[in-house]
Amino acid sequence: MKQKIFLSLIVGAAGSLLALGSPAMAQGAAPSTATLITEDVLQNVRDMLDSPVVSLSLKAENEKRKEISQQEIDALDQAWRAEKDSDGPQPLIAAAMGSPVSTYLLRQQASSKGLYNEIFVMDLSGLNVGQSSITSDYWQGDEAKVQKTLPQGAGGIFIDEPEYMAETGIWVAQVNLVLSDGGEVVGVSTVEINLTELERRSELGLS
Repeated sequence: MKQKIFLSLIVGAAGSLLALGSPAMAQGAAPSTATLITEDVLQNVRDMLDSPVVSLSLKAENEKRKEISQQEIDALDQAWRAEKDSDGPQPLIAAAMGSPVSTYLLRQQASSKGLYNEIFVMDLSGLNVGQSSITSDYWQGDEAKVQKTLPQGAGGIFIDEPEYMAETGIWVAQVNLVLSDGGEVVGVSTVEINLTELERRSELGLS
């Protein structure tokens, strides 16, 4: 009898430890974007994106793609997805990731020391122009990051809901901004902010 009770206690304790270690238990409540993503945080994002390499790259792509059709956009998006899932040549992805603006965004992500989880910029058609990492798709025009920002015009902003990344154990939120140059709207940016890191810095009084 005592042996059965002892075994039950062991099983119960092991179950509790597994529950505590599971992502669902570890994630806790979602951080508040309204509290954490302050105007100072947004200004830092704007300053980071206020670079000639960003605006010039967007303007060049807008000019090149000004007559692009939805059929052509869909074909580019399908090609990107196929390359992403392929072990073979990836010319579209290689060209995008090797561009000056992608190199710039990659460096900005690295220099943020974990604050920026992902950065990418899109032209007026919603197609990627530069990214710090390979995105799941090439066309973002059918998503809220474009549809809830671009119609606002210069200064438009949309902060998406926090999302828990179980594989890394962090909370993130996408900050989406309309990009303009001299008052001319040239595209949209998405900066995925590590809310867990931002909260840690906030608690320590770090900027």
